[in-house]
Amino acid sequence: MLLAVLQREFNSAWQQRSEIIHPLVFFVLVMLLFPLALGSDPTLLSVLAPGIVWVDVLLAIFLGFSRLFQEDYDNGTLEQWLLSPHSFIGLVMSKVLAHWVLTVLPLIIIAPLLAMMLGLPLKAYGAMELSLLIGTPLLVLLGSVGSALTVSIKSSGILLALLIFPWFIPVLIFGSNIISSAASGILYSGQLALLAALLVFGIMTLPWAISKSLTIMMRQ
Repeated sequence: MLLAVLQREFNSAWQQRSEIIHPLVFFVLVMLLFPLALGSDPTLLSVLAPGIVWVDVLLAIFLGFSRLFQEDYDNGTLEQWLLSPHSFIGLVMSKVLAHWVLTVLPLIIIAPLLAMMLGLPLKAYGAMELSLLIGTPLLVLLGSVGSALTVSIKSSGILLALLIFPWFIPVLIFGSNIISSAASGILYSGQLALLAALLVFGIMTLPWAISKSLTIMMRQ
């Protein structure tokens, strides 16, 4: 059943490719605008590059949260999952996993190409990819909680932003500091370990929070 949910999400994404393309286009456009706004000073751009990369990723990820569970809530799919003999948490997390693979993984793949425009030192690229691979799943889990809490509210974009952006701040700080440390030649393993610990804690607790929030919203 879990594999069926993943296949369903991939098929749906293929039919509605704009849902995948929009965050990617947004990510690229914002990354292109920063050098135009800040000027062509390579030193300034390289210093700001870690924060720019992470803020851009965060904003691109946020675009999909308002619609993450909306369609399944409207057409009754979530109610069917709740009544099915399969684990509701497992079904919901399959959807969250598919969302990360389809919308976030492409951002991680192209991030090094765009970071070149900002003059990010080559020695920081590995740290950037590691920080994104560890931090973005946590962002998606946190955003999914907010999406679940606002699933019954139409046009919930502003409320959703108010709910989840404060939760994103620690991930943003750790992620950008990891890249900055790597660019400066400073050991970043401690910060990476803390970010990984946050992800482990999130995996242990947030799936329950997401499924419980959806259950409460459906019973209102």
